[in-house]
Amino acid sequence: MLTDDLGHPVELPGGPVQRVVSLVPSLTEAIAATRLEALVGVTDWCTHPADLDVTRVRGTKNPDRAAILELAPELVVVVQEENRELDVRRLREAGVPVWVAVIESVPQSLQVMRQLFTEVLGWGAPGWLEQVEGLWGSPELPPVRASVAVPIWRDPWMVVGARNFTTDLLARAGLRNVNADHEDRYPHVEVADLDAVGADVVLLPDEPYEFTADDGPEAFAATPTQLISGRLITWYGPAMLEAWEALSTIEG
Repeated sequence: MLTDDLGHPVELPGGPVQRVVSLVPSLTEAIAATRLEALVGVTDWCTHPADLDVTRVRGTKNPDRAAILELAPELVVVVQEENRELDVRRLREAGVPVWVAVIESVPQSLQVMRQLFTEVLGWGAPGWLEQVEGLWGSPELPPVRASVAVPIWRDPWMVVGARNFTTDLLARAGLRNVNADHEDRYPHVEVADLDAVGADVVLLPDEPYEFTADDGPEAFAATPTQLISGRLITWYGPAMLEAWEALSTIEG
């Protein structure tokens, strides 16, 4: 019997998994790109692929557990950072196998996705994953090309800090997160301090806060800003192929 990233045993059917509910938007995209017909339920926040037409089970932190049970999934996929332990426990108590992944870095994301598709789902490694591994799988960090700050919320302002996938992804693209050494993963900051921290550019994503050309750049008097898709710096899966190209264009 397999165990998930938190050491919990997960009992799976004898053959490849045929019915999956994903409560993680990035893994929803990954599963849809690999075996769409097996995906029977996703969250309201699962926006890729854009034409995804499967049952919605509310959000990542308030899933409709009754709706999930009605879908009779052979496996529910979650991650520790995005989903609640309470929902995991209640689904397991109802007899639903739940796989919990822990992803705080690029190497972890690659390891989790390969294990998910080969060992857990029993589908084999998809071609897109092998491409992602080829781009992002080097154990060596490249030279720093530019320093960046990444707000994720305003009023109050919050930024990407330490020990998370985004900071590691940026580092592997040659971009140093100026808040990478903060003791918190997503610290609160004063916007004046953020503007003075010495970043070459402030990256303003469109999620979880939707920064736009009219909402965000005006707060920074000293530091250039650049709008970026939040999906490209927070999602693991096929989005990492697009992220490689997009992040390579950011210069100091």
